[in-house]
Amino acid sequence: MSGSDKPAEDGLPHIDVRERAGHHTGNPQVLESRLFMQLLAFACEPGLAPDRAVAAIEAGLRERGLAGVVYADVNHPRGLALLTFSEDPTDFVTGVRSALMDDALAGLSPRPELSMFGRSYASGYEPDLKFWLLDRPRQNVLNEAWPWAVWYPLRRSGAFARLPGSEQAAILKEHALIGRAYGAQDLAHDVRLACHGLDANDNEFVVGLLGKDLHPLSHVVQSMRKTRQTSEYISQMGPFFVGQAIARVGTA
Repeated sequence: MSGSDKPAEDGLPHIDVRERAGHHTGNPQVLESRLFMQLLAFACEPGLAPDRAVAAIEAGLRERGLAGVVYADVNHPRGLALLTFSEDPTDFVTGVRSALMDDALAGLSPRPELSMFGRSYASGYEPDLKFWLLDRPRQNVLNEAWPWAVWYPLRRSGAFARLPGSEQAAILKEHALIGRAYGAQDLAHDVRLACHGLDANDNEFVVGLLGKDLHPLSHVVQSMRKTRQTSEYISQMGPFFVGQAIARVGTA
């Protein structure tokens, strides 16, 4: 019997931290794992050429058996960002940290205002829970056909949490249908992460938008503004990181 299956002590609520889906559709699934993803942004100091920094980051990840994506920052001429991911959050404070401490990267200056960290989560309606939590995010960010990326955190207002579950579901469905329409036309694809308690600014979610062209990624953000979720219940979005993938380590 796993820890999450143990009965709660008298008078205490039962806590189950596993991911669950399919209970509404007759295909119940439970998963203990989820994928953690981290975006770190940097500026290359004058003594460090961006191409040398990219090569050193790639080498460091490969040496430690880590996967990741290096982005060129559209809004900073010497800016880079590194996206890494693992089911084990310890990898970020051991392997990723070690790779970035290499002497060859001494001229890499962190930009903490653009740091993002989150975990994949189940909405409850995933037809294949393992694929959606562990495989799909990795495949999306490593897909060479989708080099453009927009990453941003967001926070909902407390009023959303107080809505009845049925009303929340209707609001989220409106939002999701727009996202699915962009994905069906290969215009924009997403990665959705929860970051409750993991974000320095108390954001709740991190969103990654990925695609072959940049304009549709901007367009989907614009389209989402009209939804009830964004117009009434999003209290904070951004800052936005906009980049193009220039190096990938690992296979989808």
